[in-house]
Amino acid sequence: MQSADTTRRRILDAATEEFAAHGVAGARVDRIAAASGASKPMLYRYFGSKEQLFDAVFTAHVLANSDRVPFDAADLPGYAARLYDDYLADPALLRLVAWKRLERVPSGYLYSGLEQNDVAHRREIAEQQRLGGIRSDLEPTEIWSLLIAMASTWAQVSITEVAQTADAAAVHRRRRAALIAATRSAFSPEPLTR
Repeated sequence: MQSADTTRRRILDAATEEFAAHGVAGARVDRIAAASGASKPMLYRYFGSKEQLFDAVFTAHVLANSDRVPFDAADLPGYAARLYDDYLADPALLRLVAWKRLERVPSGYLYSGLEQNDVAHRREIAEQQRLGGIRSDLEPTEIWSLLIAMASTWAQVSITEVAQTADAAAVHRRRRAALIAATRSAFSPEPLTR
């Protein structure tokens, strides 16, 4: 007899694959049930609805990313590189983010329940700006948004595109180094001159 936690984990794993591939609208509960070895009634008993199951999957991936990659405003290049690494390790995350933006939250804040993290991150950026560690001509919200966008630039294509190359590890190292250099340059307190 499997524990409820084991069953729940199997359902979440199967739902992750289904939602990442098809979004909420295209996902099928029948496929999730078959892939998880759970019945449809069991899925509904654990999660209530397909939409609530998506929310559980989305939240699990976003929270896990937040736990795995702690924010450090004093080291934005290092944070961006660790975030890129984590996006590669959890390829479903960015696909889930894209589906949520496309299908459920077309504008505004995407991560309901994590607003306090973003507020704290922006506050830490502002403090580093005050201390002279980060350029001060950009708003903390702009820096935070650009940082996330920069870290995710190659993550989605890297997984499928680079995996097919002979030297995928070298490509990832080069892209990671470029991300570190670009982040350092973009947010340096001293503007770079040519």
